[in-house]
Amino acid sequence: MVRVKVCGITRVEDALAAAAAGAQALGFVFYPPSPRFVAPGDARAIITRLPPFITRVGLFVDADPAFIHSVLATVPLDVIQFHGDEAPDFCAGFDKPYLKAVRMKPGVDLHEVCARYADASALLLDGYADAAPGGTGTRFDWNRVPPDLPRPVILAGGLTAANVRQAIAACRPAAVDVSSGVELAKGIKDKHAMTEFIREVACADEIA
Repeated sequence: MVRVKVCGITRVEDALAAAAAGAQALGFVFYPPSPRFVAPGDARAIITRLPPFITRVGLFVDADPAFIHSVLATVPLDVIQFHGDEAPDFCAGFDKPYLKAVRMKPGVDLHEVCARYADASALLLDGYADAAPGGTGTRFDWNRVPPDLPRPVILAGGLTAANVRQAIAACRPAAVDVSSGVELAKGIKDKHAMTEFIREVACADEIA
């Protein structure tokens, strides 16, 4: 089963709608320049309303360790997502499973990245854009994902209900990650778009 993570949650109503639609994981952005940034206290308040068995993921971009520790002390996160240029030793230093995001620039060698981040729970593959480290809705060529990678792949970048079946068929990821593709505005999710997106993922599973 391909799992679904909805990232960039800023409101409790969006978190509950995503969970009700069938999302298995929710992402909270702790990167202040992002329009989807959520303050740690607000993230904690949202998480306390979630049903059980939803994975809580905290996203950081080249953050100071003290800031990460302060967030972890406030917010009950299950997994950390590192979306910058963090080194493997840094990523492994917080006693949490972690995802390493890879911005799919031309020439990225995913086998090399897997070897470098061998203790990552998965690689999250995102589109590349100069404007921001993520959340831009930029798609990359899914055929660039080798079928024999030794780490699970989470596919992100420009996914919508209209293309997620095609994306899953192209590279059979362990999970897909959506943010801008299910929004009314940055940080404001669309309940119906989330429901349709997750329905399309389920249909892709049935076809496979």
